[in-house]
Amino acid sequence: MQQPDTARLWSKDFLRVAVLNSLIFLAFQMLLPTIPLYVKRLGGSDGEAGLVMGVFAISAVLIRPLIGQTMDRYGRKGIFLAGLLLFGASILANTLASSLILLLMVRLLYGFGWGSCQTAATTVASDLIPKTRFGEGIGYFSLTGTVTMALGPALGMFLVNRLGFGPMFLSAALLAGVAAWLALTIAYPRCPAVPERLSLVERTAIPATAVGFFVAMTYCAVITFLGLYATDLGIGNVGPFFTAYVVALLVTRPFIGRIADRYGFAVILVPGLLLTGAAMLLLYLARDLGAFLWAGLLFGLGYGSVNPGLTAMAVKDAPSERRGAANSTFFTGFDLGVGLGSILWGAVAQIAGYRMMYLWTIVPICLALFCLLALGRKESLRPALERAE
Repeated sequence: MQQPDTARLWSKDFLRVAVLNSLIFLAFQMLLPTIPLYVKRLGGSDGEAGLVMGVFAISAVLIRPLIGQTMDRYGRKGIFLAGLLLFGASILANTLASSLILLLMVRLLYGFGWGSCQTAATTVASDLIPKTRFGEGIGYFSLTGTVTMALGPALGMFLVNRLGFGPMFLSAALLAGVAAWLALTIAYPRCPAVPERLSLVERTAIPATAVGFFVAMTYCAVITFLGLYATDLGIGNVGPFFTAYVVALLVTRPFIGRIADRYGFAVILVPGLLLTGAAMLLLYLARDLGAFLWAGLLFGLGYGSVNPGLTAMAVKDAPSERRGAANSTFFTGFDLGVGLGSILWGAVAQIAGYRMMYLWTIVPICLALFCLLALGRKESLRPALERAE
């Protein structure tokens, strides 16, 4: 058996899919603060902004199980490329949306593309990571997506303010195009033969999916409404929040995955959930940019540990021929949490204001902690080194 320090992680193909992942996430992050502004430009309300932001998750939820099953049966490459092309085309289609109805239709298409390419990217990365370094590998891979939170929203806002929505959408679509080109250069591992009839849901991923659903409900409140909350408080720029978030990620991510591999997922997930809840409490109490900065640090330490931990936990115990289904099961739950959360928090913000909304986001974190302790199987929480022996 290869030891964790000798099993090769950084292959050329793993590097390619990691760079590709950063490109699609950068495009995704560019749209997060700008789509609500686009809704406002079209005459929409806060509630309608939440609906538009969340509706893409509906189509992503519908497509992910089919994508996972299809990849497990027929291979990764074709689905990966199709998803990337649809993702880019749907971003570009935003320029044609001249009404809220058309924008909702485009966002549904966007969800199909995002659900396909993001599930495929994580599955391909899972195929390429040595089992004894799975937590570490997923940690580094997910970092390529999460660090774009520091650049993507700011880049999107910069392009909108300087050039307008059209050039911003074009730039994001070009990133998806480069990602599609990279996908063509990857040598995809062969998938084992699988039965004709496959379940859409991978059972081993259900505990992580249940926890991820509630975490996603809180996460979407940050990515969707933080900019509007800051404006409501008279704080013009929330960039320092995301900068602090990424700094915390960069400091902790190199060893978070190794800790999970050695001591089990619970060691990083329980403290991560508590820190995420603390970040939401600090946002509720925030009065100035300094509080946002500290909240960003706590969110980076908390959610930055929970996200890769749950992703690795969802896939770790799945058979290699079922990794597509495991990833799709987990991200379906996550998308459902984002979609329902965006709609719910949009309604709460409209009724009670953003401050009270962030106080209520602590409730899903408490439910996530309960699910982890109640549903997390002993096997799924064990260290990777023990399970590899």
